[in-house]
Amino acid sequence: MTPKLFSELGLSPEILKAIDKLGFEQASPIQGEAIPVLLAGKDIVGQSQTGSGKTAAFGIPAIEKTDPQLKAVQILILCPTRELAVQVAEEIHKLALFKRGIISLPIYGGQSYERQFYGLKQGAQIVIGTPGRVMDHLDRGTLRLNQLKMIVLDEADVMLDMGFQEDIEKILLSVPAERQTVFFSATMPKRIRDLIERYAREPQSVKIEQKTLTVTTVEQVYYEVDRRFKVELLTRLIDLHDLKLGIIFCNTKRMVDELVEHLEAQGYQADRLHGDMSQGQRDRVMNRFRKSGLEFLVATDVAARGIDVDDVEVVFNYDLPYDVEDYVHRIGRTGRAGRSGRAISFVSGREIFQIRNIERYTNMRVQRGRVPTLEEVDEARSNIVLNKVRTTLQSGQFKRQDHFVERLLEEGFNSADIASALLHLLQDEDETPARVEPKSSGFQTPNPAYARRESVSDRPAERPRRDQQFDRPTRRESSDRPERPAKAFRDPKSRDRVIADDRPANREQRRIHDEPARPTRQPNIAPRTPKDAEVPAPKPRVTKNEARQKIASPAAPPWTARVEKAEPSIEEQKPSPPAAGSAKRSDAQTRLHMNLGATAGLAPADYVNAIMGETGLPAKVIGKVDLRDRHAFVEVAAEHANAVISKLNRAGIAGRRVKVKVA
Repeated sequence: MTPKLFSELGLSPEILKAIDKLGFEQASPIQGEAIPVLLAGKDIVGQSQTGSGKTAAFGIPAIEKTDPQLKAVQILILCPTRELAVQVAEEIHKLALFKRGIISLPIYGGQSYERQFYGLKQGAQIVIGTPGRVMDHLDRGTLRLNQLKMIVLDEADVMLDMGFQEDIEKILLSVPAERQTVFFSATMPKRIRDLIERYAREPQSVKIEQKTLTVTTVEQVYYEVDRRFKVELLTRLIDLHDLKLGIIFCNTKRMVDELVEHLEAQGYQADRLHGDMSQGQRDRVMNRFRKSGLEFLVATDVAARGIDVDDVEVVFNYDLPYDVEDYVHRIGRTGRAGRSGRAISFVSGREIFQIRNIERYTNMRVQRGRVPTLEEVDEARSNIVLNKVRTTLQSGQFKRQDHFVERLLEEGFNSADIASALLHLLQDEDETPARVEPKSSGFQTPNPAYARRESVSDRPAERPRRDQQFDRPTRRESSDRPERPAKAFRDPKSRDRVIADDRPANREQRRIHDEPARPTRQPNIAPRTPKDAEVPAPKPRVTKNEARQKIASPAAPPWTARVEKAEPSIEEQKPSPPAAGSAKRSDAQTRLHMNLGATAGLAPADYVNAIMGETGLPAKVIGKVDLRDRHAFVEVAAEHANAVISKLNRAGIAGRRVKVKVA
């Protein structure tokens, strides 16, 4: 199936502008086939798997067919669950961003009727709802479908499995006969086919056939990770496996640009490849990548067509592709010319079902990976250094330095200390210092000034060890550097007079040296010229290991804390029992008791993620997590305590029922 660009589908400039803002350039297979048929006004039966881009496949034609001047419901989209209805409504809103006058409205159970009444009175043209709530509005007379142009049944098979068949048939009977009917379903059981025969008019079938392919030379693994922490996991895996050449695939141009900035800021040689780049720019990037001037190429599927590099060690699916064909094409970039390769995919939320589809169509098992801990990454780095020393010793190709060793032995140092010191120096040489914002507490896009990297030609032939922003012995502070000899400079008040500069050469010492003289400076003395003005001390170059310590501090993201705290035994983590009367640690914090603990397989980050996910609160309102065997204590901001108790008692933690109360 030939890929199609959105610009080839005959869409309006407003829709193309919205698609470009979202960062998409190539239509998925279901979108490329369904959009032209729907724009032609024909009924359609679409069959494709979850996550293949069905929402845009029917959402774009629905927006194109909506008349902004007509304040009546013109498009009705039925979804099986309120979560899917909200997701579809958000996607429709993004696609209709530049279409003035178009209002979309989700209606579903659990939301107040008043808000929905108000939206319908305002003249919403596109309604996205669940069958039960749509029937309620039809019975009340608040939803009128006499002006309906299109009705869409998304996930039709799921709606029938949930018992909505009677409601669906009533809705289909209440809409005008001259409407466009759209069915989208992953499967086509007999009940779906019966509905199509009764309510669709000569529907055209659009089915995305997946090729059954086998990839035997590539080791495939996936990791379940929240979208916010993909960058953290990516850098850990790179350091754990000491990867030197790889391709990272993203679905959007915007994600490509953001990821490249993150990688460059953390000490990796990375560059981008997407549709917004000219052919000359693409050629330059590819030449660097082929010559190993780049470590990682971050690309979209469109730009990645035709990449042919034999030495690629790994392919990362930072975003899962829409269909299996693209997945097979991506991982085919590694494991070439008889070499073995590795394909690593990041999965979040419902994307786990796409992994099952990939396994089915490739006839290969995709193994689930365990997130590596910081200790494992450190151990891997140590093994790299040891292997380097071991290989050198076994080869015997090194210059003897016996006289240096003998001198150190004569000075009283033992052989073990000498070897340890040399290994320490070797590790320091393999590390690359990274610029880190002093108050950085997350993985945000850094200031461009800190993202500047040395050129490839300036780097040593042996690729230095990269620690992203984790702990490493610090470099000497500027105050420890030897002072430079005094130099002469011109007196700013005289063109010819030259005086000696007896100030310390070190900037920090110079600042201390000059400070006492500033209050006594007379007003009639001319200030220094900008050229001779005192230069503030530069921001200290923080090594990546130091930065790791900052990230692992209490201000770090909850995911980092989870990985570090999950490894030690429960006995090691047990804190002392809480003092009596410590229900509230302070006026701003409330201590909550939860009846699930470590024996339930939970880690501290599970509590943090559950609170953030269910309440939408930021991580800063969550304090200490005191994990015990059969229960846990969690500190939260006092003003949010009731919301946390209410939400968690209904939703649970990691799929387990929990009882939360004030400790």
